This record gives sequence, structure tokens and C-alpha cells, in this order.
Amino acid sequence: MQTNNRVSAFILGAFILAGLAVLGYLLGNAAIRFKEYERTVTVKGLAEREVRADIVIWPIQFTEAGNHLARLYDAIDASVGKIRHFLESKGIAAEEISVSPPTVTDKSAREYGGNARAQFRYTGVQTVTVYSRNVNRVRDVMGSLSELGKTGIAFTGGNYQNQTEYLFTRLNEVKPEMIEDATRKARAVAEKFAADSRSRLGKIKRAYQGQFSITPRDKNNPHIKKVRVVSTVEYYLSD
Repeated sequence: MQTNNRVSAFILGAFILAGLAVLGYLLGNAAIRFKEYERTVTVKGLAEREVRADIVIWPIQFTEAGNHLARLYDAIDASVGKIRHFLESKGIAAEEISVSPPTVTDKSAREYGGNARAQFRYTGVQTVTVYSRNVNRVRDVMGSLSELGKTGIAFTGGNYQNQTEYLFTRLNEVKPEMIEDATRKARAVAEKFAADSRSRLGKIKRAYQGQFSITPRDKNNPHIKKVRVVSTVEYYLSD
């Protein structure tokens, strides 16, 4: 009886030992596979496009000066009329032209400036703005603005608030292709890394799409824009 118990205990111990060995082997392989599965490489892919602006905002600012307020406003209105006529004669539609309220300064009402008497008491600043989708036409008109200057209109500008703006509003049209291009370039970099490290490139673990940026291509051609996006992709690696 005691001999049978010993045999049973031995057999049970052998089964337990074998089970632990198999379990250890399986867990060991699983750990190795898990470790290999977690090997990754993170790469970036850049996509750039040159596009042309599809909207132009052109502020035309001028000044008038005088000693009689009513006459000053008449002069401002007359200059606005000249500018409107000039723009429309060059092919710019009336609905693309807007006029802001003038800003008039009374120099005699200032509390500073000393006792020097200004030649003109009143100074008026007026802005006529062109908002158009016909960028090429507006740029052509810009080059002939001196024709108006010869009529006696004193144009001002150069400050930040009155710089011409060029906008690109068709980003959604180029987004899909640019994202695909950036991802393709990222994968090419990852494949080169995998080949150099004697590994195989696996599936994507995670991917991040960067912000799209739209900037002028250069300071002399602000109507030509550079659209840029960087995609960051993390791939699995295996031996």
C-alpha cells in the first residue's frame, strides 16, 4: 500500500514538473516574442507643395489735408470716386471694392506738439480695400497705381496694418495627397533603417499628423505659398 502511494506521488510530481517545464518554455517564448514585437522605429516624412494664393486683400490708403473740415470730406469723397472709377476701368468688379470710414485728425485739438502751428489743421486718412479672387488681375492693377498718383492722390502705406494679404483657402483639396506623400516618405526612411539594422519592417504602431503650415515662398512673391506638413510614424520591427 505504501509502495503504491510512493509511485502515485512520484508520477504526480513528474507530471507537475513536466507541466512547469512546458509552462516555463511557453512563457519564455511568449516573452521573447513580446520583446521582439515591441521593437519599434519612429520616423518623419515631409511633404511640401507650392501653390498660388486664391484670394487677395489689397488696402489702398491715402491722405487728404486742409483747414476746412467740410472741404476735407469733399476731397476725400472725390479721391474715393477716382479710385473706384480707376479700379473698375481695370476690370475689378464693384462688389470687390469696399470703403472704410475715414479717420480725421484735428491738430489744433491735440494737447501735445508744442506751440508750432501746422500748415493744415485737419488731416484725413481713408482706405479703399479690394477683396478679390482674381489675384492675377489685381496684381496687374497694383503695378499701374501710379496713374492715380499723378492725379494728385497722396497714397500712404508700408505699415503692417495696410500690407497686401494673399490667402490660400483650398487646403482641403491638397491635404489627402500631401498626407499620403508624407506617409510614403516616412515609410521609405523606416525601410532603409530596417534594412541597415537587418530587421523587417512591420505594421504601424502609431502615427501623428503634424500641423499644416502655409507661408510665402519668399518675400518677393507673397502670392506664391508653400504648404508644408510633417507626419511622424512609429513602425514595429522584427528579425
